[in-house]
Amino acid sequence: MEPIHAAVVGTGNIAGLHAEALRRLGDRVRLVGAVDTDPGRLSAFCDRYDVPARHPDLASLLAKERPELVHVCTPPGSHHELALDCLRAGVNVLVEKPPTLNLGELDELAEAERRHGAALATVFQHRFGSGALRLRAMLDAGVLGRPLLAVCHTTWFRPQSYFDVEWRGRWATEGGGPTMGHGIHQMDLLCAVLGDWTEVSALARRQARRSETEDLSMAQVSFANGAVASVVNSLVSVREESYLRFDFERATVELTHLYGYGDDDWRITPAPEYAEQVLAAWRTGPTGVRSSHQAQFAEVLRSLGAGTPPPVTSAEARRTMRLVAGVYASAFTRRPVRPDELGADSPFYRRMQGGGPPW
Repeated sequence: MEPIHAAVVGTGNIAGLHAEALRRLGDRVRLVGAVDTDPGRLSAFCDRYDVPARHPDLASLLAKERPELVHVCTPPGSHHELALDCLRAGVNVLVEKPPTLNLGELDELAEAERRHGAALATVFQHRFGSGALRLRAMLDAGVLGRPLLAVCHTTWFRPQSYFDVEWRGRWATEGGGPTMGHGIHQMDLLCAVLGDWTEVSALARRQARRSETEDLSMAQVSFANGAVASVVNSLVSVREESYLRFDFERATVELTHLYGYGDDDWRITPAPEYAEQVLAAWRTGPTGVRSSHQAQFAEVLRSLGAGTPPPVTSAEARRTMRLVAGVYASAFTRRPVRPDELGADSPFYRRMQGGGPPW
């Protein structure tokens, strides 16, 4: 097969992770061009990763390089416009999280997918490590029994200087605080395992940082399968940790990591009467793949080669984004919120902050 021709828009820090991951995928993909408004940053990126074509804007790149896949690595406030331009040109797009600033923008991208025959995928790489694949396979096979309880905590730390960067901590450019920009990775994995959610009750606060957005949130989430989950997102926690726990009828499965996991970061505790069956399935499941950009990009390339929608699809990303919107809606209206309350007539459909936070 001919390599997929890919391009990168935005050549800051996260773009380096994309380029390194693409490089490790070898002949499956060729990085043919890059875009940045900062000529010096663009030049340094292209020199480092042997990118042949340099462009000051996306329109120039699309017209001259005609890539099959564009990686959007810019700050969140620009994701919608750039992704929309790609889709309207019939070009597949892979966008960093969050895919858009709100549900309305995400729905516009989904409509552009249908209209122009291109695909949108969001970077949620924690779905693609072998630990998550093993857990999902065991759940689907019925080995673990019914899901009962989950914990999804992203307790990270960022100093005030982090929020002082021009586009951070602002609703109009970042879309939210740790609920939107940090814990969303763990929340996406939670949804990938437990499925559709049915109700959320939450609070959000500016506990310690000067910011338009929250610096922490806490939520109780109910799922259609009967499970309930505790969700915490924080940027004021000095000892940083990402922790997910799933309590099933037949086992507890835990994941403790920070920004990415390997097999050793998972542990399983079976109920005594199911120990043999559960541990046998655990030991024979997928192994050896970290939750990395490379793992997801490999699946994106495979899907594009097969002519199937690349993961994570806009529909899957929307479930996670709707949970984020639900956390904000519940926190700011101080009542439980259901998914069907977040339609186009909701103030939280076009603005994650709705009518504005209580502070």
